[in-house]
Amino acid sequence: MAEHHKINYLELPAKDLEGTRAFFAQVFGWQFVDYGPDYTCFTNGGMDGGFYRADTCASVASGSVLMVIYSKALEDSQQAVQQAGGKIIKPIFAFPGGRRFHFSDPSGNEYAVWSE
Repeated sequence: MAEHHKINYLELPAKDLEGTRAFFAQVFGWQFVDYGPDYTCFTNGGMDGGFYRADTCASVASGSVLMVIYSKALEDSQQAVQQAGGKIIKPIFAFPGGRRFHFSDPSGNEYAVWSE
């Protein structure tokens, strides 16, 4: 249920919409609903959102928001990202509050995965 003045949905660019959809389904178990050839909605990711076909990508270096995903098994998640074709941008490192790594998806978008 949508809540007044709460973040409700997130949309991200995707150069490779099909590859991005397959990647997140394989690595994180997200489910997708397609709305035409240029948009897909993801569910089961903690917050619903979507990917829209675009020639741009989201990265911290360009000032983009960083989507951070939680993992109970950080090393396993990093391995799953690599096995599915994701690129590790920053291997596992410590930060105040835990450990995390950064990766890019098949569309070049940057994300992080963290754990305590």
